[in-house]
Amino acid sequence: MPLAERIVEALLESRPGLATAAGDHRYDDRLPDLSADALADDQAMLRDAADALSEIDPDSLDVEERVDHALLSSMVDQGLFELAEIRAHEWDPLRHNPGPLLHALLARPYAPVEERLTQLAGRLAAVPDALATARATLRDMPRIHAETAVGQFTGTAALIRDEVPALLAQAPALHGRVEPAVTAAIAALEEFVAWLRIGLTADAGPGRDPRLGRRRWEARLWHTLDTELSAAEIQRRAWANLERVTAEIREAAVELVGGPADDATVRRALDLLAAEHPDDATIVDLASVTLDEATDFVRAHDVVSLVDDPCVIQEMPEFARGVAVAYCDSPGPLETANVPTFYCIAPTPADWPAQRVESFYREYNDHMIRNLTVHEAMPGHFLQLAHARRYAGPTRVRALTESGVFVEGWAVYAEEVMAGLGFGGLPVRLQQLKMQLRMTINALLDQLVHCEGMPEAEAMALMTGRGFQEEGEAAGKWRRALLTSTQLSTYFVGYSEMADIARARPAGVSVRDWHDAMLAHDCPPPRHLRTLLRV
Repeated sequence: MPLAERIVEALLESRPGLATAAGDHRYDDRLPDLSADALADDQAMLRDAADALSEIDPDSLDVEERVDHALLSSMVDQGLFELAEIRAHEWDPLRHNPGPLLHALLARPYAPVEERLTQLAGRLAAVPDALATARATLRDMPRIHAETAVGQFTGTAALIRDEVPALLAQAPALHGRVEPAVTAAIAALEEFVAWLRIGLTADAGPGRDPRLGRRRWEARLWHTLDTELSAAEIQRRAWANLERVTAEIREAAVELVGGPADDATVRRALDLLAAEHPDDATIVDLASVTLDEATDFVRAHDVVSLVDDPCVIQEMPEFARGVAVAYCDSPGPLETANVPTFYCIAPTPADWPAQRVESFYREYNDHMIRNLTVHEAMPGHFLQLAHARRYAGPTRVRALTESGVFVEGWAVYAEEVMAGLGFGGLPVRLQQLKMQLRMTINALLDQLVHCEGMPEAEAMALMTGRGFQEEGEAAGKWRRALLTSTQLSTYFVGYSEMADIARARPAGVSVRDWHDAMLAHDCPPPRHLRTLLRV
C-alpha cells in the first residue's frame, strides 16, 4: 500500500467522526477516544506520518501527487499542532459532544436500518466512557463554552430520546440491543450536564479566557486555512472590502428607494425588503421554489455545468434549529450508497415568542432566502460538492482534506456571480451585499477578538452599525467569535482567494469552462488549486 494510503487508513481509523463524514462507514460504531493514552498514540502516529512524508521529495512527484503530498503533510502538521499547542480537549467541552456523530447515523439513509441501528448502538454504548474521559480531562473551561455545552449536550440527549424510537420502530428485533445503550447514554449525558452546571454554579467567574492570543491564533490560522495570506494582509483586505461593499450597498439602496447614498437609506431599503418574508408554514416551499429558480438561472446563463444528482429539501430537525436557517448536508466523497444531498431549511423553534419569530424572518426574508439558496445549493455547496465527488485522484487524500476555505469561498463567490448576473434583481443584490458585509466583518471579528481583545460593545457596534445586522444576529455572532477561532475567517479568505482565481480565467476560456475547471479537483485549499490550474 502506498504511503499516502497507509496514512489515510490510520487517520480514518483514529478519527471515526472524520470517517463517517467522509462516507467511510467502517468505524460508525465508535466515538473518538480522547483519553491521554489514545491521544499519545495519535501523536506518535502523526509524528511517524510526518517523518515519512518529509522523506519524500515533492519535486519527484507529478502535480496531482505533489498537491496530495502537500495536503496530507498539512493535515498531519495541523493534527500535531492542535494536540501540542491548542489542546482543546482539555478546556473545550464541546469537543466531547457525541451529538454530531450520532446525528450522522440517524439522518442519512446510507445503509439498511438494521445496520445503522447496530452501529448506532455501538456509538451510544461508548457515550458513558467518552463522557467519563471528558470529566477527567476538562479543566479551567471558559464560561461561555461550558454554558454552550449545557445546551448542546441537553440537545444530544433530546436527539437520542426523540429520534431513535422512530428508527427502532422499523427494526423492532434490535430493541434489546439498542434500548439499554439508549438508556445508558441519556443517563451519562444528563450526568455530564449536571456536572457542568455544578461547575458553573461553584465558580461564577468567566473561567479561562477563550481568546487564543495573537501567536496561537496566527499559527492556527495558517494551519486551519492553509492560506498564503498573512493575518495582517487578511485584516487589510477585510477593511478595504468593507469600504468597497459599503459604497456598493448604499448605491443599490438608492436605486431601490431613492434618497441620499447613506446608511439611513440602506436601512430603509433593507426594512422594505424585510417586510416580504416567509413564515413557518411557507419557508420550506419557498426554498423549493428558489432552488428551481436558481437552477434555471444557472442553466440559462451558462454559469457552471449542472449535475443530475438529487437534492432533497427537508425541514431541519427540531434539535438543530435556532442557529442557522439552512444548511447543506452532502454525502461524503467516499460514500458509495446512493444518498441525496439534503438542503435543510429551518422553521423557527416551537418555543420562540412571536416577536423573535418575526425578527428571524425579517432577517431571512424572501430575498435573503434566494441568496441563501445560491450559497447552500445552487451553484453553491450542493452543486460544488457534487462536482467534487466526481474527482477521482490517485489517492483518497483529497477526500480527507476538503478545504472549508475552498467550499465557503466558492459559495460566497457564487452569490456574487449570481447577483451580478441579475438573479432575483435588485432585492437579492442588496441581500448579497449585506451578506458580503457580514462575512467581511466575521473575519475582522475573528482576528480583533482573539488577537487584540476587542470588547463586546465594540464588536456589537461594528456588526449592527457597519454590518446592518439585527441585534439577535450580532449577539449570536459575538458568542461564535469566542467559541471558535479562525473559522469565522474562512468565508472571507475563501472568497478573496477564489475570486482571485476566477479573475485569472485565461483568454479564450468561457466562464462556464473555467468554473468547471475550478471545481474539477475536489476541494483543495485555493493556493493548491492555483497550482493545479497553473495560474
